[in-house]
Amino acid sequence: MGDPVSAPYDLAVIGGGVNGAGIARDAAGRGAKVLLLERGDLAEGTSSNSTKLIHGGLRYLEHYEFALVREALSEREVLWGIAPHIIWPLRFILPHRPGLRPKWLLRLGLFLYDHIGGRRRLPPAESVDLTRHPAGAPLKSEYTRAFAYSDGWVDDARLVVLNARDAADRGAEVRTRCEVTALAREGDVWRIEAGGETFHARAVVNAAGPRVLDLLGRAGEPTTQKMRLVRGSHIVVRKLFDHDYAYFFQLPDGRIFFAIPYESDFTLIGTTDVDHHEGLDAVKASPEEIAYLCEGASEYFRTPVRPADVVWTYSGVRPLVDDGSGRPEAATRGYRFEIDGGADGSAPLLSVFGGKITTYRHLAAEAVERLQPFLPVLQGGDWTGTAPLPGGDFARDEAGARMRELGQRYPFLSGQDTRRLIQLYGTTAFAFLGQARQASDLGQDFGHGLTAAEVDHLMAREWARTAEDVLWRRTKIGLHFTPEETAALAAYMTERIPPA
Repeated sequence: MGDPVSAPYDLAVIGGGVNGAGIARDAAGRGAKVLLLERGDLAEGTSSNSTKLIHGGLRYLEHYEFALVREALSEREVLWGIAPHIIWPLRFILPHRPGLRPKWLLRLGLFLYDHIGGRRRLPPAESVDLTRHPAGAPLKSEYTRAFAYSDGWVDDARLVVLNARDAADRGAEVRTRCEVTALAREGDVWRIEAGGETFHARAVVNAAGPRVLDLLGRAGEPTTQKMRLVRGSHIVVRKLFDHDYAYFFQLPDGRIFFAIPYESDFTLIGTTDVDHHEGLDAVKASPEEIAYLCEGASEYFRTPVRPADVVWTYSGVRPLVDDGSGRPEAATRGYRFEIDGGADGSAPLLSVFGGKITTYRHLAAEAVERLQPFLPVLQGGDWTGTAPLPGGDFARDEAGARMRELGQRYPFLSGQDTRRLIQLYGTTAFAFLGQARQASDLGQDFGHGLTAAEVDHLMAREWARTAEDVLWRRTKIGLHFTPEETAALAAYMTERIPPA
């Protein structure tokens, strides 16, 4: 049996995506001493490359995944409640397209969508006359009827970082850029080799996402579970419309995609569903995927979208449970757990298969509850649905008031700056802006509202180490930065990284 003294951690969570960060937060809040290990940056993989929606998955109703849709819809307003700074309502326009899904089917699906998940604060679905509605102006004239319904937008990478931050505030140790190279059971503890160090924990959670099977192999643990890796690619173009609505479009092949306002000046279009057989270190959209999304968007918008118009692409690999579905888009977005050990006194290993960003919190609570029989230190029930994430300690409808308050306290900030800061940090923005009385008090200005005060906060409190961490995950303002501005930021950060 392992020496309890050699296991300073109750639980080691491997994987710093949304599931891993959520589990670390939940377990730390129930009294466990937690270690979170991530091979790269937090949310560097799938969790920062989503369509950035908190939604029930309207199209999953066609695959009869009613339980999954109900779970996701019930979580939608819960997540909005605990993170009103990074999650906010978004109204979608679903045009009717003759020859595809009939109006009665769309109406029935939206009726179910409104009623099976406990919608309370979001407005219900309704019919829309596109000849009169502002969302109709950018569309081709043949689209005259549509339905409007509600879902939510989320800053996906910040959701991960804030879960990790809250876990750390509750005593967890978070190690980024700390890849697990060896994992071995020693009786009732695990020995973990990562980042050149050795750690010991009484239990391990394998939340490695697309690498979940690789980690099991590294630990020498057998499994019968099969995974299906599906790539979802997105394109970003200069904005195609000026209103705040998003679009849900249908295509003749039965697939759907979204067009969403993004970073003020852009439109985000996605996603694809393509089986992914390549490596996981540099996942990119293929030319075929880019062309597919451009062609799909051009079928709806008056202004054609061409590959030459694409200013940025990103792709994520979804680790889906292989349920034998023929087409990638039909594969379940549900999740499963597998526990090895524990019952015989050996150290338990819980592996997470599948999942989606909207259900991460519920998944985390269930994962921790499955570990409770093996870790008596875990006390209490599901608590994360009412405890706000850092910076989210205000009511759902108070984001505007927080922006006004920030602008009044720091009148040198522009309206765009106050909006950006509240939607990234919520009330935490007041902490790192501190006693500043003028813009120069915030230190070096890197452009587009990013200052040294904010970068210092991201390095000290949010594990940012590179310009990429800051521009593409912590803030998502990379689209606005020039190479020269990026280089200046990188140089500033390099000077401030503590020596190894």
